[in-house]
Amino acid sequence: MNALKISTRDAANGPVLAIAGDLDYVSAGEFRELLPTITVRPGQRLVVDLGALEFCDSSGITALIAAHHHARSAGGELVLAAVPANTLRILSIVGLDQILTIHPDSETAIGT
Repeated sequence: MNALKISTRDAANGPVLAIAGDLDYVSAGEFRELLPTITVRPGQRLVVDLGALEFCDSSGITALIAAHHHARSAGGELVLAAVPANTLRILSIVGLDQILTIHPDSETAIGT
């Protein structure tokens, strides 16, 4: 089990959250509690960089859906970056790859 670490920064198109460690039943609540403190303005992107994500279970997927709702309710968009293959497979199985915008890396997610 790897502790969840979340770092935040601002980019020109909106906030960027970098997730490291496990986003699971134990830690997903921490991520969800952080969301209301992240300001997303209309037309902005909330980029969640998963490049250092090591494990994601259904609670983590639910937390990502909560991030999607947070961004949409503010008039913005959730964009995932650097999604690990195993997590991308889960997103594909449940159809979220058809709903969420996914980029290969954070720079592409921020710049496009």
